[in-house]
Amino acid sequence: MNTRGLRLLHVISSLDPRGGGPVEGIRQLARVDEAMGNTVEVVCLDAPDAPWMHDQPFVVHALGPSPVSYRYNARFVDWLREHAPRFDAVIVNGLWQYHGFAVWRALAGTPTPYFVFPHGMLDPWFKRAYPLKHLKKWLYWPWAEYRVLRDARAVIFTCEEEKLLARESFWLYRCNEVVAGFGTAAPPADRERLREIFFAAHPELEGKRLALFLSRIHEKKGCDLLIDAFARIARDDARLHLVMAGPEQPGLGATLRARAAELGIADRISWTGMIGGDLKWGAFYAAEVFCLPSHQENFGVAVAEALACGTPVVISNKVNIWREIEADAGGWIGDDSLAGTEGSLRRWLAETPATLDAKRANARRCFETRFRVERVAENIVEVLRAHGVGAALAGSAR
Repeated sequence: MNTRGLRLLHVISSLDPRGGGPVEGIRQLARVDEAMGNTVEVVCLDAPDAPWMHDQPFVVHALGPSPVSYRYNARFVDWLREHAPRFDAVIVNGLWQYHGFAVWRALAGTPTPYFVFPHGMLDPWFKRAYPLKHLKKWLYWPWAEYRVLRDARAVIFTCEEEKLLARESFWLYRCNEVVAGFGTAAPPADRERLREIFFAAHPELEGKRLALFLSRIHEKKGCDLLIDAFARIARDDARLHLVMAGPEQPGLGATLRARAAELGIADRISWTGMIGGDLKWGAFYAAEVFCLPSHQENFGVAVAEALACGTPVVISNKVNIWREIEADAGGWIGDDSLAGTEGSLRRWLAETPATLDAKRANARRCFETRFRVERVAENIVEVLRAHGVGAALAGSAR
């Protein structure tokens, strides 16, 4: 009997790495899928000469530029109708941009099945935080995004919490829900070499007890909570130092720096900008704790990366994987408030060296059990096959 792997087409608005988890998720899943014998291609609405296009590990069809904020592209539906039939499944990543609606227009009712990864974009936090934007989404929802979800073969959520929260944003809501998880790759194992690389770039941090924030510096990430809470604990140990790593939301970085100066801790915070590669892994290994007191976080790839490095996490209970981390004792969980963030940091400082070592082991075990990308890729393939994808492949190389 001849069989072949699946041919998968991921659809995303942009592959700009500043897009965070969905972009990195595609890269990680594609690597594992290829190792499993599947073929992955990506279509996006970026310009072909966008600076992030040159190092992608898969075939990319860049149909942009798309000058409007919605990323409308007049060629996209025709491209999908012509090319999608050669794939076994199409996977839409993210909502609220034209790419999902275009997939619905091109493929709804055709033999080519499509699936949707919302990546947390149905979280009711956005309704509360941006009521005017939510009103505009309501105008768009019934004739576009609702149909995209309704007619998908399945809507794939990264955890049970995301699935339950998604039901709260719009009363007009119907889809075939499944949970497949989400994850990332194991980090490089040469911990000491990577720590040395990080400290070579930031020698002033060697010997400090580092709390690391590594994500977009954005209002929803709770950066202000972290700085205020850190100011309250900084006096307890002169070695404590906060590292803020990531691209900055325009204007927010200056506001946060001014706040740190006002609190008298400007010299206790380092702002590294966006870091990657060995420098990023070195930061994870150098840190004693990773912090993300986010107001809304569907998964948090950086949270999983920290766990993978054996770095315990201080996160809010608005990071949707908090239940799993709490169950595995891989960190400290609090409300997305100043009191909640400070309380979690103080619980970290109250640990003994022995209990901190246990937390590190728990963090690594949590990653291996729940968030390793190889497990997630297998889960997704199982979801696709359970919904009819690849059923006709057995006995044929097609």
